[in-house]
Amino acid sequence: RSYSFITTPIFYVNAAPHVGHVYSALVADALHRWHRIQERSPAIFSTGTDEHGLKVQQAASNQSMAPQLFCNDVSLLFRRLFDECNVSYTDYIRTTEDRHVNAVQTFWGKLLSRGWLYKDSYEGWYSTTEETFISESQASQRKDDSGNQLMVSAETGHVVEWTKEENYMFKLSHFQDRLLHWLNSNPTAVYPASYAAQVKQFVSAGLSDLSVSRQSYRLHWGIPVPDDPSQMIYVWLDALVNYLTVAGYPSDGFQWPPTHQIVGKDILKFHAVYWPAFLMAVDLDPPERIAVHAHWTRDRLKMSKSRGNVVDPFTELNHLGSDVVRYYLLKEGSLHQDGDYCDERVLTSLNGDLADTLGNLLQRCTAASVNLSNSVPSMPSAANMTAEDRALEDEMKRLCDTVPELFNKLEFSKGIECIMQCLHAANRYFTHAKPWQLVMNPSSLNRLQTVLSLSIETLRLCGLLLQPIIPRAAEKMLDRISIPVTARNQEFIKFCLGELRLFNQSYGNTRQLGDDTTVLFRKLSMKTQR
Repeated sequence: RSYSFITTPIFYVNAAPHVGHVYSALVADALHRWHRIQERSPAIFSTGTDEHGLKVQQAASNQSMAPQLFCNDVSLLFRRLFDECNVSYTDYIRTTEDRHVNAVQTFWGKLLSRGWLYKDSYEGWYSTTEETFISESQASQRKDDSGNQLMVSAETGHVVEWTKEENYMFKLSHFQDRLLHWLNSNPTAVYPASYAAQVKQFVSAGLSDLSVSRQSYRLHWGIPVPDDPSQMIYVWLDALVNYLTVAGYPSDGFQWPPTHQIVGKDILKFHAVYWPAFLMAVDLDPPERIAVHAHWTRDRLKMSKSRGNVVDPFTELNHLGSDVVRYYLLKEGSLHQDGDYCDERVLTSLNGDLADTLGNLLQRCTAASVNLSNSVPSMPSAANMTAEDRALEDEMKRLCDTVPELFNKLEFSKGIECIMQCLHAANRYFTHAKPWQLVMNPSSLNRLQTVLSLSIETLRLCGLLLQPIIPRAAEKMLDRISIPVTARNQEFIKFCLGELRLFNQSYGNTRQLGDDTTVLFRKLSMKTQR
């Protein structure tokens, strides 16, 4: 599509944000920035906070705070975190906003008027942690540390309690065939394919009707069911409708559907089963793609407060800066397998990749000791290129062919790997050419110009491709090698040789370097990291 509509999950405010929340936001942000480079418009990129439900009600009570004040504080914390991570969202949605309450109650009315809701007594195992009922087959027994018998969710291990109440039910059982048809007709509707297989298996096993409200005496912090004060709308139905709220629903002409919805694997069922069924029930299209990512560990261990190994994203941002945090998470994280946060590898990414590889090449090409004219020399003619020159050219052409396709598939980790391979090749090329010797010999100055121009061309292409990953550093680098803002979109992500066919005539054959404002990345040691 020509437009871009990207969403993150909205994040539950019962606890402070963690690195998993940051990763969801960064995947969405990198894709949003990439779509801007592709000049897709208009663009919606939404994130925000999920502020209703029993967990929030309990968390506020534990802090002796009114729920709204509690939500205000935690939502502000999430927003500050995303701002510090340089997340370029266009809409920050809170489920306590009036526009969202209106959207949810309108959506509820459409479900009711179309006959998809009915009131019935319901009982089953309820997980407060996940805010959902689970079936008998999904519950199992387990002993706690004191030997007491507990019932838990077999899938997540969270404690569940037997609950009986009169609720509104959604006729989810009617949507099995339609969901399977949607999944089979759209192979990338849920991506990667391994998660699509999980969803198909879940749906094929049979769907039960879904409880979509809670009794008000149990849950008072939520959106009331219209015309029935005894019931509050189920927190997941409430939360999922946020994607419609940011689209402008229920106003006429709202933009739909989302092109990409980024979710963690723990909320796959809600987004790939319940959400499409809700939308089908009111004759709206499901999202074009639900992109599912894995989780994060710390030194290969699950993060937990009891282990004391939870990564505080604010601490990491304070010590490393937003571009380093962005780079590491997007490099080490994956849609396919859990990422691991390891201090040693963080430093390797900073020192080895960003400082010694990217920053070092920029410094070498622009140093006054070899770049005597303080300029970007004109590119060589094809006839004057050596085998080494052509090998670097081939690296750049492969880069331009490969990375955009990887970014389109949200494979940012693989894209970063390709960029670093090209930068390593350019550094080897530069070292082998020995420009510090060429500059001493007047008869070698043409060769020096070729080495500098091809090395800086590598920086140009890598800088363009790194804009979604490390936006601040990429901007500084492109400014330094005098690439105007108007030449930073996808049209210019191709190797440029000869007639300046990519650039307007204001460039001339040689252009002056921009100001040398700062070192791109400063190296750290383990002692100075904290």
